[in-house]
Parts: sequence; structure tokens; C-alpha cells
Amino acid sequence: MATWSNLNLQDSSSPLMEQLNFFHDHSLLVLIMITILVAYLMIMLFFNKFTNRFLLHGQTIEIIWTILPTIVLMFIALPSLRLLYLLDEINSPTITLKTIGHQWYWKYEYSDFLNMEFESYMTNIKDLNNNSFRLLDVDNRIILPLNNQIRMLVSAADVLHSWTIPSLGIKVDATPGRLNQMNFFINRPGLFFGQCSEICGANHSFMPIVIESIPTKYFIKWVKNFNN
Repeated sequence: MATWSNLNLQDSSSPLMEQLNFFHDHSLLVLIMITILVAYLMIMLFFNKFTNRFLLHGQTIEIIWTILPTIVLMFIALPSLRLLYLLDEINSPTITLKTIGHQWYWKYEYSDFLNMEFESYMTNIKDLNNNSFRLLDVDNRIILPLNNQIRMLVSAADVLHSWTIPSLGIKVDATPGRLNQMNFFINRPGLFFGQCSEICGANHSFMPIVIESIPTKYFIKWVKNFNN
């Protein structure tokens, strides 16, 4: 059972990830229908005895097998284009968070507040608590408010990195000399884990990401106590 659960997408924690899950299920349904149709036609061809050695062309069937796949592709393309538009849409953000990828750790800056920046390293195995995740926990988590639009600015200081949180549907390349932007909305509290998903060197697999989503009033308290 555990093996099958690993094949699924993570539970969504943002509206964008919900839409990605819906699109995944929609595309999978279309693929299943195509597979069943093709399998049925192949079985029928194997087991019937109809032959015609002098058949050179059939315009009717050629028109059908050209138009039918086009219609099927439209059922996949239109929801896909809608989703791409939603992923690129930048709403009015409440908070802007800037992240810079380094070899091999992340640096975060809260651009709306003065002197709010910190570096985030993977927690050493010797320092892990009983309820911590090996190779996934960090010493400084990103604290973000619940039910707010967050703008993410992503760049890198040395090589290519990729800032990724699967349960939020986020994956942004961190490119040296380039500033990438994205928008997301967290709709439930909790801890959300991710990792650099770009092969960025020897310690590529040792620069995890942890977001802690908390209610807005607790986030304000955290901001006030940050420099104390």
C-alpha cells in the first residue's frame, strides 16, 4: 500500500496545486480512454478474418483518424493553457519573499521589512529531534502567513538551483543574474517540505526547503520578535 501511495501527487495546500491535481486526473482519464480504444481495435484486428489485399486507401477512415485525435488534443490543450495562465498570474501580493540559492544553502529576505533576512541550512543528523525529518529539516524555516497572497522572487548567487515545494505546486528556477517571479497562496497551516530540484553540484541533495504556515496574527508577532 505504501508503494502505491508514493506514486500519487502530494495533498494540495494551495489553489494552484488543486488545479494541477484536477488537470492530472482529467489528462489521465483521457489517456485511459485512448488506451482502451486502441487496445480494443488491436484485439479486433488480431482475431477477425477480414482481409483485402487490394485495399489501397480509405478516405473516410483517414478523415476520422485525423479529426478524432485533434478533438481529443483540444480537450487536453484548453485546460492546460488555462492552467498555465493561472500559474503565471501575479495578483496583488501581501508579502514579498526573496530567495537566493547558494552552494549549498538558501538565503531568504523579507523585502517588506527592514533587516529581515537569514540563511537556511539543512539540519545536521546529530541535531535532529525525534519528530524531525532526516535530510528535509532546516535550522531556519520560512515563516509565512496563512490565506495571504505571497510573491516569491527567486535568484541564485553561483549556479543554477530550483526552488520547489510540491504540495504548493511551486517550482521556480534560480538563475544567476536573473530574477524570476511567482505567486502562491497557502490555504492551510502546517509544514511544507521541498528540495532543490536542479542538479547544482556535489551537495545538491542537501539543500532542503521548509515553509511553516501560521495564522496572520502569529506571523505579526514573529516579525516583531525577529530582531529581539
